[in-house]
Amino acid sequence: MPLTGKTVVVSGVGAGLGHQIAATVVRDGGNAVLGARTGANLARSAAEIDPEGRRTAHRATDITDEAQCEALAGLALERFGRLDAVIHVAARDDHFGGVEDADFAAWRSVVDVNLLGTLRMTRACLPGLKERGGSVVLIGTQSSVAAPTQVRQAAYAASKGALTSAMYSMAQEFGPYRIRVNTVLPGWMWGPPVQAYVRFTAHSEGVPEDEVLGRLTGRMALPDLATDGDVAEAAAFLASNRARAITGQSLLVNAGELMR
Repeated sequence: MPLTGKTVVVSGVGAGLGHQIAATVVRDGGNAVLGARTGANLARSAAEIDPEGRRTAHRATDITDEAQCEALAGLALERFGRLDAVIHVAARDDHFGGVEDADFAAWRSVVDVNLLGTLRMTRACLPGLKERGGSVVLIGTQSSVAAPTQVRQAAYAASKGALTSAMYSMAQEFGPYRIRVNTVLPGWMWGPPVQAYVRFTAHSEGVPEDEVLGRLTGRMALPDLATDGDVAEAAAFLASNRARAITGQSLLVNAGELMR
């Protein structure tokens, strides 16, 4: 299995993508160290993924706090004796609107989590990653390279776009240590947030949920949305040695909605 014996830190583990990534790490033979702000969510996720508790560990972590980032990275080394990859899911995506109506104080909070928080967590993992090389996988968004047509989230897109730009610098900086840095760019991704959007829009407009879903899939080359699981597979691939010669790259996982 591609992650056998490897230890992967996964930030932002909740009911959706973070959980799927952690589950994929364990399925592929790795140890998953789970972080998120809510400890109860981490405990539930770990129990579902690894009922015997042999290949998971977790710690409540706010990535805006440098000490908490260092504690999560330290947990990987304490529990499993190594740190081979970090996959960044933690993000703030609940601020909507454009520039004309922007609340820039709220933008600062988005940037502090999505950009600076991710960089804090990456830096905390560097001592472990330097020991034998490894992988940093950023979860970005298609919105950072193309304007979304359904939901306006300028702050989220800008923060994730900045993170993709930071990826290039990190790939160069960390390359001599055999640390790879790549980004997965999901588009519309079938999981709890998009399911909630479809339900809310259908209820608001008084139309069937299938109609709302059809508006989304109608723009895509493939007739189905990518899922949380599809994005998790891409992230796990980039964390594994199967991607050992890939760094500084962005991979769209979007059912062909946008092709570059």
